[in-house]
Amino acid sequence: MNLSLEEKNAIICGSTQGIGLAIAEELALLGANCTLVARNEEALQNAVQKLDTQLRQQHGYLVADFSKPDEVKNVIQKHVEKNTVHILINNSGGPAAGLIIDATEEAFLNTFNQHLICNHILTQAVVPSMKKEGYGRIVNIISTSVKIPLKNLGVSNTIRGAVASWAKSMANELGQFNITVNNVLPGFTATNRLSTLIDNIAKKGNTVVEIVEKNMMDEVPMKRFADASEIASVAAFLASPAASYVNGVSIPVDGGRTGSI
Repeated sequence: MNLSLEEKNAIICGSTQGIGLAIAEELALLGANCTLVARNEEALQNAVQKLDTQLRQQHGYLVADFSKPDEVKNVIQKHVEKNTVHILINNSGGPAAGLIIDATEEAFLNTFNQHLICNHILTQAVVPSMKKEGYGRIVNIISTSVKIPLKNLGVSNTIRGAVASWAKSMANELGQFNITVNNVLPGFTATNRLSTLIDNIAKKGNTVVEIVEKNMMDEVPMKRFADASEIASVAAFLASPAASYVNGVSIPVDGGRTGSI
């Protein structure tokens, strides 16, 4: 099975921590030249230093704020003028938790821009070089809410579903160019975002974090949270030559928690 990403150039969004950083680390280990994208330049500089270079990979970063689509467009367009891109990992932090009935119009619009619009901007920018190279892998990190909406994540559920539909449409159009578009749906993953959600649940329920964690783990057949590296492994496979005929799918990586086939 060919998992090598040597001489492949990857862009990984939201990659200074958590799942995004884990994916960058995995792609680098497989030989990819990685360009990290996030808004904090100091964090980007630190993250780049963590990436493997044993195969003479060359890594770098782009500073862009995903709450500002125009900024993302300017940054990526300048990058693709001088660089070929084979792999795009669309990944951005989710919106704040809350009931959908309480959500503001602004919350929906901001999240739509941060996720779907920025994904679209990035994809439009990199597809021409993918077509030229005859190799393209677009992997979107979304959520299991694509399968079953999650409690108290109304805005996230709504926009994640839109991203999944966008991705399927894009997969149908780009497959003929040997460009695949797939979604990874992480379950409960031990990241800062999950810790924040757990803390909020504990405060609202006037209980302790440990009880919230146990209740959440009990929902998972494997009785534990995922490590970010476990999500990264699936994303890396989808980015590899071995996944050449996997296209337009949404793959839960959740220890079996999602209650649908």
